[in-house]
Amino acid sequence: MSISPIQFLRQVKQEVKKVTWPTKKEVIPSCTMVVLLVSAAAVFFFVVDLILSWGVDKILQLG
Repeated sequence: MSISPIQFLRQVKQEVKKVTWPTKKEVIPSCTMVVLLVSAAAVFFFVVDLILSWGVDKILQLG
């Protein structure tokens, strides 16, 4: 059971009309939160990487 490309595009158009798009008021806080959390995660993993690399260097210097 296949549908024609034209029928498919009509169905897509109908589904897109059902989408509720967020307002600018909703998008700005969400984007801000994402940027802050990604930045915090980046700093966390940078610090963990520094600590682990320092530890590995110390272990390798013993041998």
